[in-house]
Amino acid sequence: MLGIPLGELGWFQTLLMSFATAFAAFFLTTFLAIMSMLVYMMTTSHRPDFSLTYKWAGLPVGLVVLAVTLSYLGTLWARRKLRKA
Repeated sequence: MLGIPLGELGWFQTLLMSFATAFAAFFLTTFLAIMSMLVYMMTTSHRPDFSLTYKWAGLPVGLVVLAVTLSYLGTLWARRKLRKA
């Protein structure tokens, strides 16, 4: 996948890649939610609470991405370890 040898990652590299992907997903989702609320504010003249974007958009997406990447990359790491044993 994109030239990245995912099957050859070590334990720490697996954790690092999983958390980096989750952070990227958190910040991208939060940015998109803030931009969406900004458009909503401009079109309706209501003043939404922008702090909700962190709690209701960024955090759940970040946690789901973290769980998915940890399970996927952790499975690849465990398979490689079991194959070598």
